[in-house]
Amino acid sequence: QVQLVESGGGSVQAGGSLRLSCAASGFTQSDYCVGYFRQAPGKEREEVARIHSRLESTGYADSLEGRFTISQDDAKITRYLQMNNLKPEDTAVYYCAARVLRPLSVYCGADPKDYTYWGQGTQVTVSS
Repeated sequence: QVQLVESGGGSVQAGGSLRLSCAASGFTQSDYCVGYFRQAPGKEREEVARIHSRLESTGYADSLEGRFTISQDDAKITRYLQMNNLKPEDTAVYYCAARVLRPLSVYCGADPKDYTYWGQGTQVTVSS
């Protein structure tokens, strides 16, 4: 059974950095995607970044302006979201999520509805 466990949220001042971690277990396939999503109060959940487990290709929300970076460790167990130059509008609950792809599929997608497995979420608060 797939499990995702997040860590690394917290409170920072604007301009600061945080790194989120998402430890994944239970995958038996090599082609799957892990994404980070966020949801602010009163807003819809939106994609932040995604990474293909085998290809290590990545994608980001346009609004981030290059401030966030998603990566994975060599064992492909943990995915990291490095968040730099944080802004108050980045305040949200951040979730990691995963979707299993058909073999040799390359497209991850940004729609949270396509992601099957979800972590518990971690709060990120950025003060001005």
